[in-house]
This record gives sequence, C-alpha cells and structure tokens, in this order.
Amino acid sequence: MKDRERVESPPAEVTAASRTKAGRPPVSSRSALERVGFELFAKQGFERTTVDDIASAAGIGRRTFFRYFASKNDLVWGEFEEQLVRLDGLLASADPAVSMVDALRYAIVEFNRFDPAEVPWHRQRMELILRVPTLQADSTLRYASWRAIVTRFAATRMGLSPSDMLSRQVGHVVLASCLAAYEHWLTEPDAGLSRLLDEAMRQLTVGFGGY
Repeated sequence: MKDRERVESPPAEVTAASRTKAGRPPVSSRSALERVGFELFAKQGFERTTVDDIASAAGIGRRTFFRYFASKNDLVWGEFEEQLVRLDGLLASADPAVSMVDALRYAIVEFNRFDPAEVPWHRQRMELILRVPTLQADSTLRYASWRAIVTRFAATRMGLSPSDMLSRQVGHVVLASCLAAYEHWLTEPDAGLSRLLDEAMRQLTVGFGGY
C-alpha cells in the first residue's frame, strides 16, 4: 500500500485571498490597500474595523499588511512622510523676492492641490483624522512634524532661530489656519479647498505682513 501523500496547509496568503470578494484581485500597492481600508471604515466605522478585516478584504495576509503600514492608523495617514518632503521642497524653491506669508500661501495651496478623482478619498481621510478620537494622538505627533517645516522656513525668512518664539508662533498659526480651512471644507462640501486655504492664509497678512 502506498504511503499517504503529505498534505500541507495552504499558505496564509492563499487563505486570505480565498476570502476576498469575488472579482477583486489581491492588492499590490499602498494606495490600493488604503482604498480598501477606507471602504471598510465607511461601512462599519474606524473603531470596528480591524487590521485582519482590511487584510481579508484586500486579499492579503496580516503579515503583508504590515509590510505596507505599521498600523491601522498609519493607513489613514497614507504617505505622510513623503508628503512632508514635498512641502519642504515647495518652500525651499520659493522665490526670495516673494514675502514670507505669500510664499507660505503659494506652497500650502499647491501642497493641498489634488486631482478631482482623488478629492473624495482625501475628504474621507481628513474626516477620519479630524473627527476620530483615537487618531488625535497621531495627529499631534504628525502635525508637529508638519509645523516644524513651516517654523524653519519662517525662521530663515525672518533671520531668526527656529527656537525663537516668533518663529514658533508662525508655525502654530499657519497650522491652525490650515486646520480651520479643512474643518470648514468638511462641513461645506461645495466649498473649494484651494480657495479656503488661500483665504485662510491671506488673513495672516495682517499679523505677519511685514515679512
């Protein structure tokens, strides 16, 4: 009688893929995984959605999820670190002849400019960031990194140190202005984000118009 063939358990990735919705191939990029996560957050809420839920819906294993994102919170923020590099580059390329406030305004409006097809996803991202309590701790840390870039730029333009109070004040005020514009955008769906950010930044001319 022949020895019984050894039957191995299927790999975790295959098991996860078998649970994927019919017609959806396993995701193969960070952005695709973000979309899957956002779809689940919209259906069942951020708090009730687990990493396992997202991985299963995406047709990947839990281990693969963590190759893309360190946590569920990181998925919401997307490529935030890469975007910080972009903001730094926009400010570094600002015309020295342009005032500090106008240079900040141009850079921030451009930094927050999105293809129309991406706007609904970005709106959902910001709704989560600004309205989900468990994401607030992440917001504090990440916004500190964003604010530091603005503070350094302001310090250079004003001939000060980033540790000077006025430099720090610019960073805090600019961040607050941008958040105010975003909060208004979320409550007024027809308002243009670029217009709101431009308007919010123009208000700073009164306080920092001499630089």
